[in-house]
Parts: sequence; C-alpha cells; structure tokens
Amino acid sequence: MKNQIEQYFDRLFPLNRSLTGNGVRETFSILKELVDFEITEVPTGTNAFDWTVPKEWNVNEAYILTPDGRRIADFKVNNLHLMGYSVPFSGTMTFDALKEHITTRPDMPEAIPYVTSYYVERWGFCLSHNEFLTLPQEGEYYVKIDTTLEDGFMTVGEAVLPGESDEEVLFTSYCCHPSMANNELSGMLALAFLYQLLKKESKRKYTYRFYLAPETIGAIYYLSQNGMRFKEKLKGGVVITCCGDKGDYTLKKSRSDSYFNSVFKNILSAKPYKELDFFPMGSDERQYCSPGFDLPMVCFTRTMYGEYKEYHTSADDKSVIDFTALEDYVFLLKELVDSIELDDYYENQSPYGEPQLGKRGLYPTLMKIEDRGESLKRLLYLLNYSDGKHSVLDIANKMNTTVMSFQNEIQSLIAKDLLKKKDHV
Repeated sequence: MKNQIEQYFDRLFPLNRSLTGNGVRETFSILKELVDFEITEVPTGTNAFDWTVPKEWNVNEAYILTPDGRRIADFKVNNLHLMGYSVPFSGTMTFDALKEHITTRPDMPEAIPYVTSYYVERWGFCLSHNEFLTLPQEGEYYVKIDTTLEDGFMTVGEAVLPGESDEEVLFTSYCCHPSMANNELSGMLALAFLYQLLKKESKRKYTYRFYLAPETIGAIYYLSQNGMRFKEKLKGGVVITCCGDKGDYTLKKSRSDSYFNSVFKNILSAKPYKELDFFPMGSDERQYCSPGFDLPMVCFTRTMYGEYKEYHTSADDKSVIDFTALEDYVFLLKELVDSIELDDYYENQSPYGEPQLGKRGLYPTLMKIEDRGESLKRLLYLLNYSDGKHSVLDIANKMNTTVMSFQNEIQSLIAKDLLKKKDHV
C-alpha cells in the first residue's frame, strides 16, 4: 500500500488547492480513482448557518520583477508564493510599498510561509526571509497577479459504503491547502486508502461516510445539510489530518464523552500516544463538536497541527512524510472499524455455573499451569461478563487488552452455542 500512497502523493502535491477552484477539481479527479465520490458543486452565495460560500478563485500566473531584473515569488515555481485568494493586480511600486504585501518567517528563514485572505479582498506574496533580505531597496518593482475571483462554486465530495444498520460512522478530511504534505495530503490519502480497505468488506454493520471538502466552510456546509440527521444517527467519526510523519499518535477527544473516545483509547492502549481533551481550535472537529451539534467526533493525528516546525510552510514537503508511518495510520483506522464492527453485547447461553469447556474442545484436558494462557482467559472473561450488560469493549478494558484480541474466542463460543448476540441493548 505505501508505494501506491507515494505514487498518488507525487501526483497530488503540485496542485494548487484552495477553498474553491480548479485545483480542487483536479484533486477530486485523481482521488476518484480510489474513492467513489459523488461530487457536489455548491454555488457562491450559498448560506450555511452564519457563513456564506465565497467566490471561486483561480490563478493563471503571479510573480514579481525586481529592479535588477530577477523574477521572484513565481507562482509557477512554488504555489505558496502567492497569498491564497489574492485579487488581480498589475503595476509598479517601490520597495517600501511592496514590502507591506510580503510575508516572511524570520524564525524559519529558508521556508516560504502559507498565508491566505479568504474573506477580505487583498493581494500579497510570501517569500523566504533569506530571499527577502536580498531585495534591492531602491528602484522600481513590477507586480503581476493574474487571478480570477468571481461567482462560481465550492467543490465537495462524499462517498457512502452502506451497512446493515442506519447508524453511521463519518471519516472526513480537507482539500483546501496547496502544496503541503503532512497538513494537507496525508489526511486525504489516509481517507482514500481507508475507503479502499472498507470497500472490500462484503458485510458491514454500520454505514460509513467519507467526506472531503475545504476546511471550515466545507464542514459547516455539510452540517447545514446533514447535521440534524447526524445528531440522531452518528455512532462516531474521525477528522483525519497530519498523519504522515513519524511522530506518536495524538487523540483529541470529542467535546462530550463518547463511544469513539473509548474505542480509540482501547486500540491505542499498547502504543505510545498523547491524549488531549477537546479544545475549540484546530481543524474541523471544532465544527462537528460545536455546541448545537456536539457530535461524537474525534481528531486523530500523529504530530498535531501547529506542533511540528514545518507546519504551514513550504518545509512541509515530502521530506516530512514517512510512507510506512502513513500506511500504519491507515491500518490503525481499519482496526478502529474492525473493533466497532466486532464490539457488541452478548449473552452467555449457559450462565448457571461455568459451562464445561473441556467436552467442547475449549479447555485443556491435561491441566498444566502453562496451558492457562491468554486465550483461555479471554474465554472465561467473555463467559462471565457476557450478561447483556457488558459490551466486548467493556470486557476488553477489564482485561487491559484490545477488542480485536477477542475475535477468535467470540467465534468459538458462538460456534459451540455458548454465546449469542443480544437482540436489543
């Protein structure tokens, strides 16, 4: 899988994504090779609660010509050079006038910062601080920004894998950042390859939704269309982002206590990870967990946004990505799905005393201390606590192990008519 992830990374990285525009459409065109997205084009001016879908922005070219003839801040060299949503401009000016439109990061002098102005019309460029220091302060600069900002559409995509239940699980990421690796591409690639794994499953208990859209406005629009249904039907969900580096996992819990908080803690229990309470900053979890919805959505990352030095700069490039780590992240999300699919409430069909497991081939017939292994322990825990009141997750936590470690024992007990799924919880 990791080699295929890298191939898609290389195709997607150069594209100029933003809240709107052709770069987003090109991104979906590529990702539709992996995910059966249904694309929706949301018109400029569409209201979503307190927000309005903005005008569509596209870029033809942008650059600065210095007094000594150098072409700098060229959008075609690095799309981070142009401030996101810059309005068209063409003209000459002095260095003192131009520098008011230039952003640098003195603390990261080699990196180009990522800057946007979505909802206030202005223009600007981003340079490495070292390059900025080389600019002549005398003479005339020429600025060219050939962009369009006009009524159009915001492009979003959703794919659904139906299950036996109308309870739903949501996986979501965003597609509005230009050429940044961990903060942008890792999330959408993890979402796409998780979809590939789940699509292969012949039977699913829950219905799984995969949603990709611009951050903030895309999530708010989605909630305006689906939020009330989610309040009734959403089992839980994950905001997927910043998952391609080598850092330990980070679980940012949902705003209120939730089932997904508990399942994640279970599957992460044997791994080094950081657990954070919800806070109303960050990615789209702050929309899904807004007080009117308060959905059971967690944000799951490796090194969290803002906590690695390359964040929101040109240094967030392919060198930040470890494709084995990104693959592991996808498989861990698959373990999450497998765990919630397996987790349920069961009832012991022989609850009066311990059933004789030996005659059913489930207990050692020659008793030696070394035969009292973990599998037997799981069988006994399942039989004792499967009273219709304890879920598999509850039982796993009592044993300090994972839900998935019980898979074989559950199947064995069901096959011997000793365990039956409870009809109603």
